[in-house]
Amino acid sequence: MAVRYLLRLPEPEKARGSEPALAFRSEGAEGFAEELQAALRGRGLFERWRAMQDEPDEVEESLGVVDPDAVVTGRQEDLHIALEATTSLPGAVFKHRLRLLAGANWELADVRSA
Repeated sequence: MAVRYLLRLPEPEKARGSEPALAFRSEGAEGFAEELQAALRGRGLFERWRAMQDEPDEVEESLGVVDPDAVVTGRQEDLHIALEATTSLPGAVFKHRLRLLAGANWELADVRSA
């Protein structure tokens, strides 16, 4: 079942994970949305993160699941960016990918069935 997440990046310039090779690179709402959507649809971000682990072969494979139908949109609202992500990925996987991209610099505004 798909879930719709409403997110806020209150300070977009600080929405960067601790590892630059994995973090958001975008500056605008559309770019953030595109990067998050790619992270949900494909294994690229997960594979780069897994390769950085001390024991990559021991990383739980369930963290690498993808949702090829995930859709993310973004819009600028005053000084923050609002993202809406619709995905069937488990919440823990969704949040893991978001932490890799944005670190702790995001807020979950709402979660609803899609």
